[in-house]
Amino acid sequence: MIRLPTRLKTLFQKGGAWWHFYQKHKHRIRPAIVDNVIKMLSCGLTVRGYAVFQCSNPKCSHQKKVCFSCKSRFCPTCGKKLTDQWIEQQKAIFPDTEWQHITFTMPSELWELFRYNRQLLGALSGLAAKVVLKLTRKKGILPGIFTALHTFGRDLKWNVHVHLSVTRGGLANDNKDWKPLFFSKQALMPMWRYEITQLLRESYSRGELKLPKTLQAICPNKTGFNRWLNGHYQKPWIVHFAKPSKNHHRNIKYLGRYLKRPALSMSRLKHYDGKEVIFGYLNHTTKAYLRFTSKVEDFIKRLVQHIPDKGFRMIRYYGFLATRVRSKLLPKVYDLLEQPERKAIPIRFPALMKNSFGVDPLECILCQSRMILTGIVPGKTLAELRQCHERLALGRPVALE
Repeated sequence: MIRLPTRLKTLFQKGGAWWHFYQKHKHRIRPAIVDNVIKMLSCGLTVRGYAVFQCSNPKCSHQKKVCFSCKSRFCPTCGKKLTDQWIEQQKAIFPDTEWQHITFTMPSELWELFRYNRQLLGALSGLAAKVVLKLTRKKGILPGIFTALHTFGRDLKWNVHVHLSVTRGGLANDNKDWKPLFFSKQALMPMWRYEITQLLRESYSRGELKLPKTLQAICPNKTGFNRWLNGHYQKPWIVHFAKPSKNHHRNIKYLGRYLKRPALSMSRLKHYDGKEVIFGYLNHTTKAYLRFTSKVEDFIKRLVQHIPDKGFRMIRYYGFLATRVRSKLLPKVYDLLEQPERKAIPIRFPALMKNSFGVDPLECILCQSRMILTGIVPGKTLAELRQCHERLALGRPVALE
């Protein structure tokens, strides 16, 4: 029986899977992909630097090193910590009121345009929020909104959609009242469809839109492109409304599971022998649990394509949650909802380890006394780690000095 890897790092290193993929496609791989994979491969190694802890008991000589993590969202281990921290921060900030979760999708034929033109991805969250705010402004109400861009489906294929959560109420009458809000997919769908098609038309008109080979023959000019786009504009697009939730906790946890972690949880891995990968996923349409089989090269390609470019913001805030007005408007929201202002409780490494594994890393394993920090050894910079790419990819030792 083949033992399955429990870490993404092991999966990438086995049989030199990532290194072979990199050598074959390195001229087409985005820098953000390479940097995030290097971070993930070096996570928890002494080459990243470490902290030295000594037992506080003078009669005990126990000492240990705790290697630094990579803090990459592509790393499942670091992603868990980032997710928990983000969830706690948002739970403290967001008002405890009813929320509506909406998923904005588009026809699958349009997905490839955003893969070839990743610069357009940054506009999608803003357009989803724009159509919601356009409707609420007509009612004289300003809600709180947060959005998350997803580029993957359960089977890891490229699937662009926006998750938007909005308060079912908002500020009104010069921020003196809180009024309820209700939303209609019949109103939102055509507005969303219009905004996306306009985004693509304008990008094409400026000569900035790169077309996939499959579209180049169909759309040799602007007339051809508009004709093709009009065909999809006439179709109904899916704007999915989830059941309203009484507070923000469910929405935050749902989005947090995906935003701060890789597109695939290692628990979904069913088979891996260095050549072939099988992982399970839930088909939302049929509600059946299916298995997807692919060669390791295709699997890596599917997985790393979802790594965002450096500086790209997957989560964005609008309405009274927008960064520029949050400090002014949130206190008014709390006051109208009769809620106290809350402070986020930071999740430290010891608490995370204790909650996740039942182990206190600051407890001496020999005498149960407290471990104290006695020194820090800095690790290599990312630029220096790039020079060790091959050794990290093949699982070979990398010296810190």
